[in-house]
Amino acid sequence: MAKSGLDTVKVGDTYRFAKTVGETDVVLFAGITGDFSDTHINEQYMKERSNLGGRIAHGALIVGYMSTASTISIAHIIHEEGLSDFPVSAGYDKLRFLKPTRLGDTITVTYTIASVDKERGRSVAKVEVTNQDGELKAVAEHVMRWAKKLSSVA
Repeated sequence: MAKSGLDTVKVGDTYRFAKTVGETDVVLFAGITGDFSDTHINEQYMKERSNLGGRIAHGALIVGYMSTASTISIAHIIHEEGLSDFPVSAGYDKLRFLKPTRLGDTITVTYTIASVDKERGRSVAKVEVTNQDGELKAVAEHVMRWAKKLSSVA
């Protein structure tokens, strides 16, 4: 008998992803997305024109790291045999960038399951991004939808 992947998702379960945000991350992300804002790629501009003292990472890159943490949260579930559903990101709510992420910051994304709604087929996680000094850089709520598999596959 098929079971729901949501049966293994528990409120309070926590997953983490950590990474130092480097030059390569920001430059490649700019190339992939086409976002070549001076804020991200022009050190001299940021030193002369901003109060930040240098370039900062793209907010969308930080969201990408949030997505990595969500993937880690489901990695132990998605390959189980006999599941009746599979997880798909439904998006981020209440996403806020509280402080800029600087090149050289080592950020840790903490992804904590906040609620599980089996009836609606979804789970919600609280996401927090901190740097090496414990400064809170970004927050969000991530909604994971658990879609029903085709009956021939379940």
